[in-house]
Amino acid sequence: MVSSTSLAHEVRGLLNQLGVQPSEYADGDLAAHTPITGEVIGQLRKLSVEEAAAKIGAAHAAFQEWRLVPAPRRGELVRLLGEELRMELPALGRLVTIETGKLLTEGYGEIQEMIDICVFATGLSRQLAGQTLPSERNHHRMMETWHPFGAVGIITAFNFPAAVWAWNAALALVCGDSVVWKPSEKTPLTALAVQALFVRASERFGGTPTGLSQVMIGNTALGEYLVDHSLLPLISATGSTAMGRQVGPRVARRFGRCILELGGNNAAIVCASANQQLALRAVAFSAMGTAGQRCTTLRRLIVHDSIYETFVTQLRKAFASVVVGDPRQSGTLVGPLIGEEAWLAMQEALNKARRAGAVITGGTRVLQDEFAAAYYARPALVEIDRSADIIQRETFAPILYVMRYRELQEAVVMHNGVAQGLSSSIFTMNMQEAELFLSSTGSDCGIANVNIGTSGAEIGGAFGGEKETGGGRESGSDAWKQYMRRATNTINYGDDLPLAQGVTFEID
Repeated sequence: MVSSTSLAHEVRGLLNQLGVQPSEYADGDLAAHTPITGEVIGQLRKLSVEEAAAKIGAAHAAFQEWRLVPAPRRGELVRLLGEELRMELPALGRLVTIETGKLLTEGYGEIQEMIDICVFATGLSRQLAGQTLPSERNHHRMMETWHPFGAVGIITAFNFPAAVWAWNAALALVCGDSVVWKPSEKTPLTALAVQALFVRASERFGGTPTGLSQVMIGNTALGEYLVDHSLLPLISATGSTAMGRQVGPRVARRFGRCILELGGNNAAIVCASANQQLALRAVAFSAMGTAGQRCTTLRRLIVHDSIYETFVTQLRKAFASVVVGDPRQSGTLVGPLIGEEAWLAMQEALNKARRAGAVITGGTRVLQDEFAAAYYARPALVEIDRSADIIQRETFAPILYVMRYRELQEAVVMHNGVAQGLSSSIFTMNMQEAELFLSSTGSDCGIANVNIGTSGAEIGGAFGGEKETGGGRESGSDAWKQYMRRATNTINYGDDLPLAQGVTFEID
């Protein structure tokens, strides 16, 4: 066990290395905790409404300047940010682990994901291309152009305290936008560190408009202030479906634009033809990685009746034997839950499953003697009837509900029979089964995989989901278009004025 003093001291050392001033985290009314021990590792000051208004105003003013900078030049700033992240990957990754409870490899992986999206966005800065469209009129050219949109409000969740900001900010910056970031109050220190690295990159760049990137520390009330602010034409919000139900309508009321990344009650189908060892590893990581606290975590497993006993027996052993403990220690595969609220939600879900007649392996609290103020839980494997109400809801904890099926179409109906639609997988060596799952009559999710798990999306593809997941897309592919405004342009290079649709209008 690591003492409280050494952990808090380590955090101070990391923040100092990353360029965060003690005044930013040592004297305030918002306590930052580490889920590893439950101790306080920082005290931050919440922004007042007046301060928040000033920051948003500064971001809007910065946008007015930044949009005039050529896009490839804007890409250079993002490239330099990627360099700063690369140089500080060990320190920032370790801070992510301490603040979220992720394994060290996951903390480092999150920063690598930030570096990767910076590389992607830098290249993108030379490819923000519109298209030329055929005009129905002689001597006319019609085309689309894309222009910077404005100051972008970014609201992030605790489980990816750095990468989700980068998915949004790297694209927004090369598109010519400024960014205002409201991080989760559970992980504010990572946000301060990322902002400090952005300042370093800006200084190397040669100066950027004041207020181009802002961090705003506060609670739900501050998030609501961002959502309602007219100077933020785009809000990108990551969190629960309940949060999205609040954000979406409020932004729509002022005719703003939303990117919503919400709940994911993700499922995988394991077919009779599956490579069971491959499927076992993929299912285990998808269900237990990050202590079940990913939006892409595997929540439901649908196994063919003919292999159910064999496959689930192996899975049950994996759940019972996986090492739960301090995420900084080698050999640990499952770290802590973010806090007591998550632990209580997990227990409430398991109790409902028991009342529905489920057979449960795991789900108990561990390491209570060593970490009395922290919440470590053994992942729970829950064999349950498909009709149970509890499987309709996402619990942000390591719980995997397991069910049987006989025909693939039956499994697809079970798979799609929830309100969320983020990520999905099928494990099969049968081409017809794989293609059906990926077809319009298969998975109804924004992400559909074959022979890999539901978690671990790459930055090159657009990330997001359908239904109650919100419909937003971040990161790769053409997600950049959400951060810009589109204009359709028509140029008449002739001497006549033909009207569209053959309309005639003559004046003397």
